[in-house]
Amino acid sequence: MDVELFPRERAEVAAGAVHVPDWLDEARQRDLLAACREWARPPAGLRTVRTPGGGTMTARQVCLGWHWYPYAYTRTVVDGDGTPVKPFPDWLGELGRRAVADTLGPDAVPDAPYDIALINFYDGDARMGMHRDSDEKSDAPVVSLSLGDSCVFRFGNTRTRAKPYTDVDLRSGDLFVFGGPSRLAYHGVPRLQPGTAPGPLDLTGRLNITLRVSGL
Repeated sequence: MDVELFPRERAEVAAGAVHVPDWLDEARQRDLLAACREWARPPAGLRTVRTPGGGTMTARQVCLGWHWYPYAYTRTVVDGDGTPVKPFPDWLGELGRRAVADTLGPDAVPDAPYDIALINFYDGDARMGMHRDSDEKSDAPVVSLSLGDSCVFRFGNTRTRAKPYTDVDLRSGDLFVFGGPSRLAYHGVPRLQPGTAPGPLDLTGRLNITLRVSGL
């Protein structure tokens, strides 16, 4: 059995930014993975995101509720097959609200419902550059859930993509929430740790489910 010498503990990475290891148990991870596999199917399925400068993101993405493309939201997959975006399920919104309550406290739970999910799939050498989640009209906390391979999650500051930042080891089942003074902090994924996904999950690569309130 693989046992941690020092068990991972909940940590406040920055003001308003909290990491909770193993927040999702194995059963919930399997259920969420099964849902992600259904959402990734066409129409409005997993796609490669192209930036205005002609580049491509190495992590592929599927959206629920509102479709994100650089740098706006629409109700259809305007940079893909043109079909309506898949609906955002109520149970996923409730999961997001519980995540905020468990990390930032009940007073931080937004009045408006969570209505956006951005689901990124990382395989092989996929990365995510430092960026801010700033296309929403709401300042509600962002909820991030991890499935599959572990990654280095780099959480920075609100002023610049450069230091200071903190590197966090995100593993399957981990929760990361950021709101309040950290809501617009730069963050990214500089590297994956291939082959670290839990065996029973039967997933090669990493899925990141990010929940947001659009304010639209």
